[in-house]
Amino acid sequence: MTEPGRKRRVLVVDDSAVVSEALRSIISAHPSLEVMACVNDPLQAAERLRHEIPDVIILDVEMPRMDGLIFLRRLMSQHPIPVVMCSSLLAEGSKTLMEALEAGAVDIVKKPQMATRQFLEDSAIRIQDALIAAARARVGLRRPPSPPSPRLGADLVVPATQRRPVMRTTQRIVAVGASTGGTEALRFLLESMPGYAPPIVIVQHMPEQFTSAFADRLNGLSAMTVREARDGDRLIRGQALIAPGNRHLVLQRSGATYFVEVRDGPPVNRHRPSVDVLFRSVAAAAGGNAIGIILTGMGDDGARGLREMRDAGARTLGQNEASCVVYGMPKEAKRQGGVEEEVPLADIPKLLLKLGAEEAA
Repeated sequence: MTEPGRKRRVLVVDDSAVVSEALRSIISAHPSLEVMACVNDPLQAAERLRHEIPDVIILDVEMPRMDGLIFLRRLMSQHPIPVVMCSSLLAEGSKTLMEALEAGAVDIVKKPQMATRQFLEDSAIRIQDALIAAARARVGLRRPPSPPSPRLGADLVVPATQRRPVMRTTQRIVAVGASTGGTEALRFLLESMPGYAPPIVIVQHMPEQFTSAFADRLNGLSAMTVREARDGDRLIRGQALIAPGNRHLVLQRSGATYFVEVRDGPPVNRHRPSVDVLFRSVAAAAGGNAIGIILTGMGDDGARGLREMRDAGARTLGQNEASCVVYGMPKEAKRQGGVEEEVPLADIPKLLLKLGAEEAA
């Protein structure tokens, strides 16, 4: 075991000296992280791993001598270590990045760019958070959570209001929030859903421009229609909508019709989209007509919103520790009283459909 307080050591694998230096600066700036080494390609990384093992690897996709995806697969089959993929590939390389997640990568981040100071600072926060979460993932050694950082609340996007009781209807809404490890958890959930399942709205912490490809990938695996949400989309049975990266997703209601708004706004709990923003809006718009589910992820985004959903009469589920890649978000939601029932990921689809049928009866 690693002693408390020891910095998490990161191996940087990228053939660009400029990117490697930017990553070194970003990693070194965080008190819980340090750079073990920077190497130019997977072969150099493999040689380094013969002598010392990092807590986390941050790995580029396109590199000389060996593709990052091939290296990832070999690593996961021989000596699993938490890996965060860092790439400039977005929509055009989405298939490769989806394969990386399926091969065992914990998360995906965009390469830091030097275009503006603000962009670099935003990239730094995202990369640091991803590396700390990966260090706690079940594919490798788990670490204690880092000290909490100041964060903005959902009030900045969806102000808290005095809720009025929402009339019960036969239309059920399912709201799902996930972060680290959530891509595979969502794949399992949506693959298990029949084409007649209740409408689902989803926030998965994910880089901008990647959510559309992620939705397309899930659409090909699920009997439901899965796609990235667009402003004004109506919620219909058999359809799942995923919040676009870098935009908040808010549920609204007009009469008996539910629809979504895609909003700008500051990051909430360091995330945009934020699970808290979605869950709060679902509590207000759907009340007891909703089912809330919080899946694997680091931090506490969604904990307050799930409690608001439960207080409004919604049924709420949390993924249990044993089936989580990172038991952070469900743990905090349970601690705050938002989780009505904690269950293994394998049981969530059946229970979701059962709850939906019971509520609609």
